[in-house]
Amino acid sequence: MKTNIYTTTFESPLGRITLGSTNKGLCLLEFDNEKRINNHFNQFKKYWDVEIIEEETSITTTTKNQLTAYFLNQQTTFDVPLDLVGTDFQLKVWNELQRIPFGSTRSYKEQAIAVGNLKAIRAVATANGENRISIIIPCHRVIGSDGSLTGYGGGIWRKQKLLELESTQKSCFDL
Repeated sequence: MKTNIYTTTFESPLGRITLGSTNKGLCLLEFDNEKRINNHFNQFKKYWDVEIIEEETSITTTTKNQLTAYFLNQQTTFDVPLDLVGTDFQLKVWNELQRIPFGSTRSYKEQAIAVGNLKAIRAVATANGENRISIIIPCHRVIGSDGSLTGYGGGIWRKQKLLELESTQKSCFDL
C-alpha cells in the first residue's frame, strides 16, 4: 500500500525546517540538511511504499503553529500526532526521549539506563541520531556525561540554542 508523505517547510529562528506528515501523523521535522532529509526518506522506504507530495496538511499547519509558540517560549509540550517508523529499539529510545522534561537534560548513559540497558550507550546515541522528528522528540536534551554538547544532526550550535531557549525561558525570536 502506498503511503503519501506530505511535505512543507517552516522558517524558524534557527533556519528552515522541513516537515513531513502522513495521514496518521507527523513523520518528519528536520533542519535544512538535504543529506539528512534524503536519508530519512530512504529509511521511510524501508517500511513504506512512499510517494512524496509537496502540500500543507492540517498536521503540518498544527505543527507550524506549535513550533511558533515553542520558539516564542509560549509552549513547552507538543500534542501533534506522530507517525513513527523504526526498529523496536529506535521506537523505545524515541519514546523515552519524549519523557525528558522541557528545560532538562539527560546524559547518554542516563538515557541508556532509562531504556533498560546500560551497555547500550552507543546504540542509544545512534538511535538519537536517527530521530526524524527533531524538537518534538527532543534528542537535543541528551548531552555527554561531562555536560558537553555532543552529536546533534541539526548542528551543535542549534542544540545549544534549543537548550538555551528551554533553560532561560527566553524567546528564540530574540536571537
